[in-house]
Amino acid sequence: MTAADAVPAADDIAPSQGGGGGVGRDHGGRDDAANGDVAGAAAVRLAAQVNAARGEIEQRMGILLTEASPERLVATMPVEGNRQPYGLLHGGASVVLAETLGSVGATLDAPPGSTVVGIEINASHHRSTTSGTVTAIATRIRGGRTLVTYDIWITDDAGRVTCTSRLTCMIRSGRPTGSRESEPN
Repeated sequence: MTAADAVPAADDIAPSQGGGGGVGRDHGGRDDAANGDVAGAAAVRLAAQVNAARGEIEQRMGILLTEASPERLVATMPVEGNRQPYGLLHGGASVVLAETLGSVGATLDAPPGSTVVGIEINASHHRSTTSGTVTAIATRIRGGRTLVTYDIWITDDAGRVTCTSRLTCMIRSGRPTGSRESEPN
């Protein structure tokens, strides 16, 4: 199960860009909205909707989205509670944060009734951090009908890069067996 399984279906959450991004469109990071403030406010509202539907792992790890659109997502995660025995942020926690953002972004742009699953992720851990909060920014580098790829940069409170990751998700029609789609909130 990926983080995408924890968010509502793409048709339950309106994309932050007016009219939606549409699968297969590659925006290259540009803002299609005429007014950046309007798009920014919509991305914040969408992040709040996604946070309300967080899955178990996002809740346990304290992952909170602050901005969400199919092209760009931003989230924070506390270091405390996500450390390994030596007191450092666990590398696996960084990978969970990265996959959460990419999976949510892919879900936001997938056709209604689709399932998004992560099929490949890699991560390079550049420096350790022992306290504070890390911030992740996921940028879609390629959007397609069946595959979507994101670059994710994670930084510490001082803005230093702690981890870079790349996630590729597959978009499939239909819901997987055992989907939480019909469960009450």
